[in-house]
Amino acid sequence: MSRQQQFKAREENILAMAERLLLESGDGDITLDSLADQLDLAKGTLYKHFSSKDELYLRIIIRYEEQLFEINRIDDTPAAGITRMLLQQLLKPQKAMLLNQIEERLAASATGLNRLFGELYDIRRQRMKRVIDIISAYLKDERSRMTTRDYLSSLWAMGQGGAGLLNSSFYQRYLGRRDTLRYAFVQQMLALPSQYPLYIDDEEMMDVDMQELVDQIDTESEAHRNTTY
Repeated sequence: MSRQQQFKAREENILAMAERLLLESGDGDITLDSLADQLDLAKGTLYKHFSSKDELYLRIIIRYEEQLFEINRIDDTPAAGITRMLLQQLLKPQKAMLLNQIEERLAASATGLNRLFGELYDIRRQRMKRVIDIISAYLKDERSRMTTRDYLSSLWAMGQGGAGLLNSSFYQRYLGRRDTLRYAFVQQMLALPSQYPLYIDDEEMMDVDMQELVDQIDTESEAHRNTTY
């Protein structure tokens, strides 16, 4: 294994361990000392990979976004794609919520991370375009007049709300098994488009709606590139 390969392998181990410690901490923060101890590395070695703890956190978020993108790239049926999108949040609700909270915190307070935020938003833009394609195809398969934007918003709401519910030990005492609740959420989202049957004149409107979403993603991505964090 070359030095570069060794460096990348060690970096992946650092990110994986840091993510695990974050999830175990419960409060969205870890110390670099504890991370170095867990990896049996000198603390200075961590700084060969990351200039600060904020950079480390953002790299964990980028790694997660890349994993989501690869899942969304699977080319099978639109219904399967919709199911995977929702389960991304519902199967690991603590992770989905925690990384979102850390990202919001970094965007509001961290400095010097403009390049990494740009990298994150570029990956997310690619993923969102793929998500829009999947949703649009599903709505057409279902002969639904529901707009891509409305269905995407509903999917996010179900994913975020469901993750919050599944992550709550208090609510679990009353709602019971998580697997049956996940199944119910997925079935509700797959059935939602059928509540909006397609009229003859609606198909052109659906294509316009999808293109508007794609154009908005491109515009916002350009704005993010010009923002300093």
